This record gives sequence, C-alpha cells and structure tokens, in this order.
Amino acid sequence: MHQLLLSLALVLTKVFREPATINYPFEKGPLSPRFRGEHALRRYPSGEERCIACKLCEAICPAQAITIEAEERADGSRRTTRYDIDMTKCIYCGFCQEACPVDAIVEGPNFEFSTETHEELLYNKEKLLNNGDKWEVEIASNLHADHLYR
Repeated sequence: MHQLLLSLALVLTKVFREPATINYPFEKGPLSPRFRGEHALRRYPSGEERCIACKLCEAICPAQAITIEAEERADGSRRTTRYDIDMTKCIYCGFCQEACPVDAIVEGPNFEFSTETHEELLYNKEKLLNNGDKWEVEIASNLHADHLYR
C-alpha cells in the first residue's frame, strides 16, 4: 500500500508540471547566437554591399560550395559580379563566416528553408543579399552578442 501511495504521489507531481516540449510550428525554441543556418550577404548601413571580393570564403570552403567572380569598379574598389552558393554542397562549417574580413557572408538564424526542387537551393547574389536584408537585425545582434569570442 505504501508503494502505491508513493507512485500516486509521483504521478500527481508530474501531471501538474509545465510540459517539457514545445508546440513547434507555433512556438519556436531559443537559438544560440552562434547558430549556423541559411547564408546571407550583408550590406553596410549606407546600403552598399559589404563583400569586397577578396575570395577568402571561396578559398576556405571545404565543400567548394562557393563560386565568386569579381571586377574592379571605376572608383578602384573590387566588388562581386557573381556570388553563388550551392546549399546542397554546404556542410555549414562556418569557415566562410570566419574567413570574411568585413562580416559580409554570414550564416544567419533561419533554419526553415526547405524547398521542393534542387534549383531553389542554388543561391545567387540577389538571393543572398535579400536574405541579409531580411535577417539583418537578428544577424547584427547575434554578431554583437558573440563579438567577445571571435
């Protein structure tokens, strides 16, 4: 009888606790500032793209998922004419983000980017810049939160 009462007490304490799970599509759990999700190209506050076409991200990518073509502008600065990432090759290692001297390419907070076709996972410069514009506030706060460890 004693064991039965102890078991009942244990069940009652568990029943009235807050659930340990979340209702995923409607509730989102917390993400670390270091989370590596969908890639994005960032812009300066003036609106100019940050990428200086140094090609360090392309060189360091172990999966060879990044392709960059660049040309010199009239003012002497270099900018990309093509910046492609094959997301089906990407292993989300974060080396591209670490190698970038101007924080142009980042792996943002978005993890919900499933597609129906392979072609939708071949990101071009326009798609990457749109991702940067869309997630800039969260990306900037994550980089600021992590700046002491970089």
